[in-house]
Amino acid sequence: MTTVTSPLAGHAIGLAAVPDPVFAGAMVGPGMAIDPVREPVEAVSPVDGIIVSLHPHAFVVVDGEGHGVLTHLGIDTVQLNGEGFELLVNKGDTVTRGQGIVRWNPAAVEQAGKSPVCPIVALEATPDALSGLREDGDVKAGDQLFAWQ
Repeated sequence: MTTVTSPLAGHAIGLAAVPDPVFAGAMVGPGMAIDPVREPVEAVSPVDGIIVSLHPHAFVVVDGEGHGVLTHLGIDTVQLNGEGFELLVNKGDTVTRGQGIVRWNPAAVEQAGKSPVCPIVALEATPDALSGLREDGDVKAGDQLFAWQ
């Protein structure tokens, strides 16, 4: 079983509340989202694993069980072309839970007219594979968000 922890501090929300139909409809996969605190912050790895995909606005870490977890930093943030995002690791790196992956500022994303809400998605998972989904309340980086069977 994979325990997925929060890559960010903020407020937990359900995927259905994400202002993007692809994420809200769980088309990418099941999960939840974080409405992050509005201050410069490092998004950290939600699991131990390998960085298989890395962009300024999003990253995927695959753990030893082959579970890929997508952290997407804001909505439509690909349109910012990496501005305001600083990569702290490289694709292919082995990372540990809680290790900084991307430094960014949710407040700057909001000022640029984008939503800073961050979907945390279990890629290629079935909805019933996830348990204990946090969909409300404040979370700190490293708090458990859900378990993946």
